[in-house]
Formats: sequence, C-alpha cells, structure tokens
Amino acid sequence: MAVTMDAIVSLCKRRGIIFQSSEIYGGLASTFDYGPVGVELKRNVKEAWWRAMVYERDDIEGLDAAIMMHPDTWAASGHLTSFSDPLVDCKQCRKRWRQDHLPSRWRVRLIANVDPESPSGGDVFVDVFAADYETAQKQAKQSKQWSSKAKGYWSVSEEPMKAPPACPECGGELTDPRQFNLMFKTCVGPVEEEAAVIYMRPETAQGIFVNFDSVMTTMRRKLPFGIAQIGKSFRNEITPGNFIFRTREFEQMELEFFCKPGDKCKAGERTDMEWWEHWKNERMNWYTRCGIRKENLRLREHEADELAHYAKGCVDVEYKFPIGWSELEGIANRTDYDLSQHEKHSGKTLRYFDQERGEHYVPYVIEPSAGADRAALAFLCDAFREEAVEGRESRRVLSLHYALAPIKCAVFPLLKNRPELVEKARGLALKMKKSFYTVYDDTAAIGKLYRRQDEIGTPFCVTVDVDTLTDGQVTLRDRDSMTQERMPIEKVEGVISDALKKAVIG
Repeated sequence: MAVTMDAIVSLCKRRGIIFQSSEIYGGLASTFDYGPVGVELKRNVKEAWWRAMVYERDDIEGLDAAIMMHPDTWAASGHLTSFSDPLVDCKQCRKRWRQDHLPSRWRVRLIANVDPESPSGGDVFVDVFAADYETAQKQAKQSKQWSSKAKGYWSVSEEPMKAPPACPECGGELTDPRQFNLMFKTCVGPVEEEAAVIYMRPETAQGIFVNFDSVMTTMRRKLPFGIAQIGKSFRNEITPGNFIFRTREFEQMELEFFCKPGDKCKAGERTDMEWWEHWKNERMNWYTRCGIRKENLRLREHEADELAHYAKGCVDVEYKFPIGWSELEGIANRTDYDLSQHEKHSGKTLRYFDQERGEHYVPYVIEPSAGADRAALAFLCDAFREEAVEGRESRRVLSLHYALAPIKCAVFPLLKNRPELVEKARGLALKMKKSFYTVYDDTAAIGKLYRRQDEIGTPFCVTVDVDTLTDGQVTLRDRDSMTQERMPIEKVEGVISDALKKAVIG
C-alpha cells in the first residue's frame, strides 16, 4: 500500500516524532518541533552522516561556524543581490505565489460549428492550467462550455495560445512580479540602525569558505581535503509546505570538498570532475546503506539553463516522496567561484600553494549539500508500512535501520501489578540505557506495547515475566520478524549490543 503524507504526519504527531510548533497558540506556519522520539531520529541521521563524512575518511575535517556572520559575507557570496524569488500577489483573493512555481496556463479557443439547426454562437476562450497544450485541449473538452452544448456544437482550435499567469486558487489577475530576498534580517546592538543590520545565514556553506585558510593551516592539510558542517539555516520561503520538506528554519548537512582544478592535476590525480563523479556515487551509496530502497532513489542532472553561472555541473539526489520525486540532496561542482569572491571582497588571500608546481591558485570545490530534515522525512517514508499479522490484525511498523532507530530497546513487565516484576524490568532498562537508548513502559497490555514500539521503529523489546523470577530468563522480541527468544537476563544486553554494532552504517 502506498504511503501518504497524511499517514506520515499522523504517525509523527501520534507517536511524539514531530509536532506543530507553538500549537497551543494556533501554530506557526511551516514550523515544527521534534518530539522525544523525533529528536533521537534526527540526531541519529546526523550522526550517521558525520560518521560517514568525518570518522570513516582521512581527508575531511569538521567545523561548526556561527549562524550570524559579517554582512559582507553575503555581499561576496551574491546572496544580497541574487538570493531572491519572483513574488506575485493575486488581486482578487490576495494569495501570494512564487512566479516560477505557477503552473503553465493555456488559452484554448472553442469555435462554434456552423450548423443551420443550431443557434449561432461566437468563439469562447477557456483558460486552462496545464503543462502542455495537448493536456489543455483535453481539459477544455471537459469544460462547461463544451459539455453544456449538443455534441459536436463546439470544436477546439488547433492554435495553442499561452495565457498570462493567473492565480491557481481563483484564476484572478496577478500583480507584476517583484523580487523578494529570502534572507531574514536582524540587528546587532541596542539601536536599530542600518549599520547594525545582519542576516540569519541562508546556508552553512559560507561559514566553511571563510574558514578555509584557517582549517587548512591549523590542520596542515594539502589538497584534496574537505570541511564538513551540520547546522541551522534560515530562508524566508514564500511557499513553504509539505510538512518538513520545505520550512523556513531547517538543518543542513554540508560538505565542501576542495580539490585541484583539472589543469593543475598531474597524471594519476583525480580532476575536479572526477571528484564530482566520486561524490555522486558516495552519496547515493550512503542513502542505500542507511536503508532506503534503491528504486526510490535517482540522480537528476541539471540542464544547462538550471546551472548557476559559476557551476560546471550539478546533480540532485531525488527521493520518491509521497508528494512525488523531489530533491533530497544537491551535489555541485562550484569551481573556484566562492573562494575567489571572498578573496576579492575581503582582500585576504585564499589561495593554495602547490609545492610540486611552485604556484598559488584557488582550489575548486565539490559540494554535497543535504537537508537533515528532508533526510529524516525520507527515512520515515521509506521505512513505514502497514502489514497483516497472521492474516488477522494489522500492524504499523517503521523498519528503520538499527543505527537510525530512535529507541534501540524497550523493556516491559508482563504484569504491572507485580512489584517484583516492575522492579526487575526497571532495573534492566536503567542498566542497558548506559549502553544504548532504552525505555521502560508498563502503560498498556503487552500486545499494545509491542505495537507502540513497532510504530516508532524500536528494533528490540524485552519482557520480564513471572518465570523470570525463578529461571532468570527474559523474552527478547525482534521488530521485523516478530520472533521471540528466551535467554538469561544477564546476556540480553550483550546480544542487543552485538546486533547494534553489526548494524553500524559503514
């Protein structure tokens, strides 16, 4: 059964994964809070990314740059002048739209057939929202003007006419577009004056670029090497939506990988384009290692008219969300644009000295840039399923990779009215919590407790029962197979730890 976004949103609210922000005040649009379960999921996603980028490689350093940066940073990067969207408003319903996101609109001409037995009629123009003229023709034939007349009374003109943009909501006339900068402004200091205006960063990349020389010098790095960062970014999106897919406050997992331009490489060294190919493969492989099914991932290379003027190439890792194929991560060859711009505006050299060539030059950079929130959403969508259990009842389960699962183990007493069982179960949960995230629960019957943990992706459940008091054994249940195994209570922590270690994303 296909997973819907409504099912994911319901799951997230019901199970403490993601809540609407400021909900008691009516909420704040496109702003969300990660609940007790969600914060663990997102933390695990970020840790898996960091492990793959920094710990498992010897050519990448980590960084945590400040959110607030000198305003000249954004002048150098081009964000002050070009980081904007064309904004239009509907004169009728007052709704606001991004002009470049408006659906295509065609004007189809319906011509009255010449029929002496039919009343004469003039031509009728039908405005249709469609991606192409053929679709517009089909929609026009379904219109009231067509269907309200006798069959064959109207014929459709074969002359396609692109109509001016209109409001998708009500069809009303739109205002002329105006550019809307996506950066949030704020002020530093007690007096709100122009000199004190700064911006909330719209991306984490610029914090890496301005620290390039400091990291290279202090860590004694030579090309190629990368700088990785995870952090919050802020964009005043005109049309955010689709749950946490597009929000105004989001978290990025970004790598800037500095390498030699192709004409500076000697035989056997990877060129910048070869590094770009390398990172395309690395990033696709990471998602599949984390549990996303291959058929739900694809690479979409940008067309020439989509590329930034400075980019040699860009490709999106796309995931088949319930809303359709959409960007999960971008991987771009940004050439030497960013470092050159900061060098020009700051007056500080950001060049690399190549000892073998005896020359200074600005490195090229390959940028894999992923969203932590979108990644978390993709993992939720891919892992969620509803299935029949023994042909009778159904269960909802998140088959998350063990490394991403928010809770690793849940411990239950079979009977909560037996203090000795409760004490033993609580003690076991507290002991195992020091090794991996474990919770204790006795708020429902054992069957409901299992279903609750299945739905948030907990790989293992341990039940302490009456027999435990005499034979010292507990029941270990597996999430995916639902098989149960009795084992000594002193061994259960080791068994779970071994399973989790084997499942480390590598």
